[in-house]
Amino acid sequence: MRSISDILTSTQNIATALSGISQALLNISGTRNVLDISSTTLVFPRPGRIATVVVTTAGTTAGSIYDSNTTAITTGKVFVIPTTVGITVLNFPVATGIVVVPGTGQVVSISYS
Repeated sequence: MRSISDILTSTQNIATALSGISQALLNISGTRNVLDISSTTLVFPRPGRIATVVVTTAGTTAGSIYDSNTTAITTGKVFVIPTTVGITVLNFPVATGIVVVPGTGQVVSISYS
């Protein structure tokens, strides 16, 4: 028969593991969002993860998402935003930040962590 201390330690280990799994799932799904982006926007100025891109208004040209921490630097393109309304699950890590440049007439929303 196990002691109460062993049972409590096991319970604590299970709770810690579940917390870690929950946090990893949140990071993949995105913990923050920016809605209705219609012009060049610095979404996040630090390393993170682009979770989901939602095109709410299609526009006439494709937009882009860059791995950058300033709107002045648009190198390091990581995603081309399509010209069709819809949801794209991206789940892509960025090293410096997230800059969204919608295409002409596009309106997009993004979730990130």
